[in-house]
Amino acid sequence: MAELAFALTHDTFNDFLAGELRVKPASEAWERSGYYALRRAVFSDEQRLLEQDKDERDFQAIAIVAVAHQCGMPEQVIGAVRIYSTAPGVWYGGRLCVERRYRRHAMIGKALVNEAVSRAIDLGCETFLATVQQANESYFHGLHWDSLEALELLGQPHVLMQARLPEYPFMARQVAMLRPQVARHAH
Repeated sequence: MAELAFALTHDTFNDFLAGELRVKPASEAWERSGYYALRRAVFSDEQRLLEQDKDERDFQAIAIVAVAHQCGMPEQVIGAVRIYSTAPGVWYGGRLCVERRYRRHAMIGKALVNEAVSRAIDLGCETFLATVQQANESYFHGLHWDSLEALELLGQPHVLMQARLPEYPFMARQVAMLRPQVARHAH
């Protein structure tokens, strides 16, 4: 799976982010450091769900990051998710998070989910699952996921959900639709 990259312009995303976003597996030490720092900021500090965000799954998981670039240079990790296999053909995604000031628009989360599921498919995934906080269930429905079962994890309501694999990758179509807008606003 090639990394996803696209331009975000001022006009296209209501002053959201000017520059470029790359979504890819974390390969540099600073990307992995930013990945864990963001997870800790969201799940431990902000949501107070986990005292320690790291667990045994991190040893086998593929860390995927959304990296903001300015002037062609990587600047900071602004989104994160992990994927891992639990059995042949069965993959899970988890710890999806986006830096607080970049949450106004759903594009970063969509790009992370798209990369996570698409990469797992490339690695032999036949079933892709995630436990999602109940408050985010409808967001995942919009990303081609089905709800399977209500759960309680960490004292909070969650939902076991499954991605509809034939729908992935879906971001290529959305990015292609953005390109005419980007070109229009560049002049």
